[in-house]
This record gives sequence, C-alpha cells and structure tokens, in this order.
Amino acid sequence: MNNVTVIGAGTMGNGIAHVFAMKGYKVNLVDISETALEKAIATITKNLDRMIAKERISEADKADTLANISTNSDLPSGVSKADLVVEAATENIDLKLKIFQQIDEHAPASAILATNTSSISITKIAAVTKRPNQVIGMHFMNPVPVMKLVEVIRGYATTNEVTDTIMEMSKKLGKIPVEVNDYPGFVANRILMPMINEAIYTLHEGVAGVEGIDTVMKLGMAHPMGPLQLADFIGLDVVLAICKVLYDGFGNPKYAPCPLLVNMVTAGKLGRKSGEGFYTYTHGTKDWIVADNFK
Repeated sequence: MNNVTVIGAGTMGNGIAHVFAMKGYKVNLVDISETALEKAIATITKNLDRMIAKERISEADKADTLANISTNSDLPSGVSKADLVVEAATENIDLKLKIFQQIDEHAPASAILATNTSSISITKIAAVTKRPNQVIGMHFMNPVPVMKLVEVIRGYATTNEVTDTIMEMSKKLGKIPVEVNDYPGFVANRILMPMINEAIYTLHEGVAGVEGIDTVMKLGMAHPMGPLQLADFIGLDVVLAICKVLYDGFGNPKYAPCPLLVNMVTAGKLGRKSGEGFYTYTHGTKDWIVADNFK
C-alpha cells in the first residue's frame, strides 16, 4: 500500500498528509477549495522548515516530502488510484456520509476507507458503503506531526485483516496505535469531553474563573494545558458537536453540553480559530489573555 488519498486540507488533513509523505507514501491531498489546498502546502512547508531548524530533518528530507504530495480539487479522480483513503473533513455526520458514498463509488474495490472522525460511529459511516468490512477509524491527534497516538477504531463489520493493516501502517508512520471498539467518543473523547464540559460548568456556576480552573488542572493534575484553553485549541464548535454525539449516543444527562458552551458557539466565539473563546488571541502570535466576558 503506497498510494494514500487524504480528503480535506484543513488542520488535520494537512497534518495527516505531512506524516504519510514524510514516510515515503505518495499522497494525493483532496479538497474542493483550491485556496485550502494552497494554504495546506504552505503550512506543511512551514512545519518542515521548523523541523529543519530543530535539526530533526534535512533539506533533502523536506524536498522529498513535498515531492510526495500532489493536490486535487476533484474527489472522483483524487481517489481513483488510492490504496488507502483517509477522510479528514469537518466533524459533521451528514457531510461524512456524503463523502463516503462518493469515495466508495470511485475508489478501487481493494481500497481501505478510513475516517479521522473523533466521535462519529464508524459503523454508521460504513453502512453507506458497499464495503463496510473495509471501513475503519483512524483518529489522529492534533497536531498530527507531533502527537504519537492514533486511535484505530473497528466498526461492526471491520475485518481483522483491515485492522491489522492499519495498526501496522500507523506504526510505520512513527505513531503508537491503540485499537478500540466503536462506541460514542471512542476512548479519547469519551473521557476528555466530559472533563472539558465539566470545566465549563464549573465556570458557568461561578466556582472559579478561567485562569483559576486551568491553573488547578495544570498544577494539580500535571496537564500541559488547562481544559478551557484546550477547548479553545480544539474549537468550541467541535467540542459541542462531540458532546452532542455522546449525549445522543448514550442518552445520559451527564453528557449534556453546558448552556454556556452552547451560547458561545451560537455567538461565534469558537476559540483560537475565531480569535476569541475563553481567551482572546492576538492574530499571528501565540499570545492570549482571558476574554473580556470572563474577567
């Protein structure tokens, strides 16, 4: 398996393309937006330059990696020669089902179809294809070139052969794969999202302020980033979407998203991507301060 197609050129998609290309795979990065594709290549180039500056790779490694990546704005032709397709589109079930129907129609019959979903049912996605036994979850962590974990999620029909292939491929990428079964949120987000949601409830109920909550978790639990800052980093819209998946999947009120989270997303306060969430972010820098609403 040498030809990999990545669907979606956003933060996760360009990171996934980056790691496959660095390990010698021929990568076709597909997105309907030419602008998104150009931005993705620029981001990958910038990240490779950062690795050169840290003496982790050479200029030749950078050139080889970039040479392994081609871009395409047409999905049918983009998947036509793929051995593996990794979908990394927005965390929206209707969009993912539509994309998988298209992938299934145009990808070779032998191709494995993977999704980078962080919470949506692999079984549900697989059900819209004619090859549910070849559909699997491949949940990378952000930032993809840095984070070692890959959750490999088996759908109801996923075969042992497909699972073993993706586990081994993840190892070849320098990642540490963990095999999990297909339940809402899998492992990472089933545990992480209730913690983030509870931190938002703690703020909402006035137990402590933004900095206080994040400081307690950083210093008391040795987390590298507090839960509210992490929510901003992930994107509050993504956090809300995953909380809804958990709530709908389990029907348990403990997964109900905090009203403050719902209101912030409705108001367009999505975290770093919008410039403001629990913190405000200075454009083009890594500086942040507590947002005015929470001071």
